[in-house]
Amino acid sequence: MQNITTNEQFNEIIASEQLVIVKFYAGWCPDCTRMNMFIDPIIEEYNQYTWYEINRDDFPELAEKYQVMGIPSLLIFKNSEKLAHLHSANAKSPADVTEFLNAQG
Repeated sequence: MQNITTNEQFNEIIASEQLVIVKFYAGWCPDCTRMNMFIDPIIEEYNQYTWYEINRDDFPELAEKYQVMGIPSLLIFKNSEKLAHLHSANAKSPADVTEFLNAQG
């Protein structure tokens, strides 16, 4: 998962014609650490997406703009449009994440 470090990079990534997933996280977040422990095989299986992560604490204006109230949150973008959002309360396990991705269809 590639780390996003600037607003420009974020905007460029989400403008892609390919499906991209951006994980919003924070260093102090235990659920984010837990997700990191199980996400790699999911990234491998769902390789139709390009996966990125961004530290919500470094980009609070982006978190607000895309209604990221809790972390970790997975947002799917294409052509600068947010297509789906897995909120933190529903992102606790590998099953939660794969169910969300399968529902995207």
